[in-house]
Amino acid sequence: MIQIFITYAIAGSGVAVFLALGLPLPWLLGPIFACLFAALAGVRMRGNRLVNDAMRSVLGVAVGATFTTALLVSMAAMWPTLLMIPVMVACIGAIGVPYFQRVWGFNFATSYYSAMPGGLQDMLAFGEEAGGDVRALSLIHATRVMVIVVALPFILQGYWDVDLSNPPGAPVKSIAVSQLLLMVFCGIVGWRVAKALGMFGSSILGPLILAAIMALLGILQHRPPAEAIWMAQFFIGMTVGTKYAGVTMQEVRTDVTAALGFCLILIVLTFVFAEAIHLANLAPPLETLLAFAPGGQAEMTVLALIVGADMAFVIAHHVLRIFVVILGAPVAARLWDSKHRD
Repeated sequence: MIQIFITYAIAGSGVAVFLALGLPLPWLLGPIFACLFAALAGVRMRGNRLVNDAMRSVLGVAVGATFTTALLVSMAAMWPTLLMIPVMVACIGAIGVPYFQRVWGFNFATSYYSAMPGGLQDMLAFGEEAGGDVRALSLIHATRVMVIVVALPFILQGYWDVDLSNPPGAPVKSIAVSQLLLMVFCGIVGWRVAKALGMFGSSILGPLILAAIMALLGILQHRPPAEAIWMAQFFIGMTVGTKYAGVTMQEVRTDVTAALGFCLILIVLTFVFAEAIHLANLAPPLETLLAFAPGGQAEMTVLALIVGADMAFVIAHHVLRIFVVILGAPVAARLWDSKHRD
């Protein structure tokens, strides 16, 4: 309990510093940096898994509440860019696996599941079962998410001059109590039903689906208030930062440094695909960048909400990426491994 309190205090101090300095996304980036520096200093930290998942459900409701009939119809036109998601995943694997194996000397399982841009928990589970180094996998994926999430706001602000200071929603006092209660219902019921069905990303996708249904029926007419989305950012940022708790200098020199190099590869690939899509006039460049950047699903949702991007476009591509990785990674890993043994 004391460790949780310390973690919250450290994350809160990060928010305060970012607000005082006028830095972008204080509720997301502040906790990330504060917890990262505390972890590197040897501070013991941990969060509350239940609270973290509950905060992810807030984002699910926020996305679902933006759905309209017109938005749903527009999703049918996304197929050209959606087809590029499996191609990008294949390119990431083709470059990432040799990078981790030959440059850094990781075994095949660790290299393969480090390269796959899927959910952290799924990649850890698959990697451990295949004989990978779980600690290395954890640090590599945490670094991937952190670098992408930290880099994108500055890219969006510097290149597109996006205003990241806009509130992500209306203030809570302006929303009817009945609507707030409906949001809580969508968050809890959607999450629990999705989890019972074994859906991946249940804490986000379950609430998203239920809230979208309610929005399409005209029952849910608001997305969660700004205060709730700021709180979700706080806990998501804190979760990313605390992944480094207990990190050693040896792990920084190998696992984290390897991950930083891989992040450069990912950023270059993201820009290549985004530019190709832009030149083909298939989608707007800002939405394309957010949709193809291989960060965490929750973190990309936060950024898309804040900049006012086309939520259906961004979320559809991230769900497909995770779907492709979760279903295809174990099969591809066995085929790849057997091919290189022969």
